[in-house]
Amino acid sequence: MDYLWTPWRYRYIADAKKDDHCIFCDALAANDDPKTLIVLRGAKNFVILNRYPYTSGHVMVVPYAHVADLAATDSDTLAEMMRLAQRMQTAIGNAYRPEGYNLGMNLGRAAGAGVTGHLHLHVLPRWGGDANFMTVTGETRVEPEELSTTFERLRKALAA
Repeated sequence: MDYLWTPWRYRYIADAKKDDHCIFCDALAANDDPKTLIVLRGAKNFVILNRYPYTSGHVMVVPYAHVADLAATDSDTLAEMMRLAQRMQTAIGNAYRPEGYNLGMNLGRAAGAGVTGHLHLHVLPRWGGDANFMTVTGETRVEPEELSTTFERLRKALAA
């Protein structure tokens, strides 16, 4: 068997079971959107690039409020979350021309949540055949562009 080394993923793997800090709250506190990859801010939610994306253009819509449960989230926040997801679908479509989209939430560790304490909605573009052998056999993803490029493409698409 061949081994593919992805040392950049170590921090993600090492921190996966820790809940002593919140990556979303940390990104907001930094107040540096290009550095933290926050592409859009709404009144009750913001949109941030996924640092470990399934595909280029993979974003998350995140409430400002640190809340873990959908049932505990107020209706205005949820309504804006869906409006921002809709806006991101349009921006991603203009920037990447995907063939489809996945939208979803993983609530709780058992459901696959990497961040269990802060609710977030994934929005990601999909193309036929984008689940390549690297993901299936190597549990490694290969992205065609840097996150800074994705950030700029989506910011430009949102401004249009």
